[in-house]
Amino acid sequence: MKKPQHWHQWLLITLGLTLVTLMLILPLALIFTKALSGGLDLLWSNLNEDYMLHAIGLTLLVAVLTVPINMCFGIMLAWCVTHYDFRGRKLLTTVIDIPYAVSPVVAGLCYLVVYGLEHALGRWFYDNGLQLMFAWPGIVMVTVFVTAPYVARILIPVMQSQGQDEETAALCLGANGWQIFWNITLPKIKWALLYGVVVTNARAVGEFGAVSVVSGTILNQTLTLPLLVDQLNNDYKPAAAFTAAGLLACMALITLLLKTFMEWRQRNLMKRAEA
Repeated sequence: MKKPQHWHQWLLITLGLTLVTLMLILPLALIFTKALSGGLDLLWSNLNEDYMLHAIGLTLLVAVLTVPINMCFGIMLAWCVTHYDFRGRKLLTTVIDIPYAVSPVVAGLCYLVVYGLEHALGRWFYDNGLQLMFAWPGIVMVTVFVTAPYVARILIPVMQSQGQDEETAALCLGANGWQIFWNITLPKIKWALLYGVVVTNARAVGEFGAVSVVSGTILNQTLTLPLLVDQLNNDYKPAAAFTAAGLLACMALITLLLKTFMEWRQRNLMKRAEA
């Protein structure tokens, strides 16, 4: 990597920094400025509102449930795709990308149609005491859907690049599948796995489109933080809206720091493996 030497190179760098400042840094700084514009007392008052505390709790609940589900799903899918050659393997790797291609709003609508009270399946769940749509289970379901590919898509190339020589040797020495995964596979993919978990958590916390369709936007019941920001803004409560947005921004910054650390750690491990 070389340093810029000509004026057009410096112009390109300046243009890039200007766009980053105007499109990313300035809006983020504005969120915190607006959240603190009324003083710390108003900020603390907004944070202690019942609807704010409920939205924070629901957002964390959705993330706590979504991340482990997709972590297990991603590990199993990546293992199957990289360790076995079977009919439908290419189709499976294509299907996992559906959440990338489908709009979250469309995904939420599909879940609403299938699991809502108008459908026989949704009616059956409701008659048996489980309401999925317009309740937190539906929010978790659509969040799991939109975040499903992240862990798998990060682990698949890592597992493919590492090969299976050590696992094959362990199998020949009598190790079972769990011992091979726990002692050989997991240590080699742990940083990539943590990176996938961080990305999944970031998307789960910030998901809006699919959740807005299935939640019903019921105050103190089905409003996550992204939905609460929109609701407060529509109710002409800018201070409270920016407070909720500031919380989301803090979560995003923490996620960014973790993501950067994971990338740095993964690069160092790859350099050590090559050395």
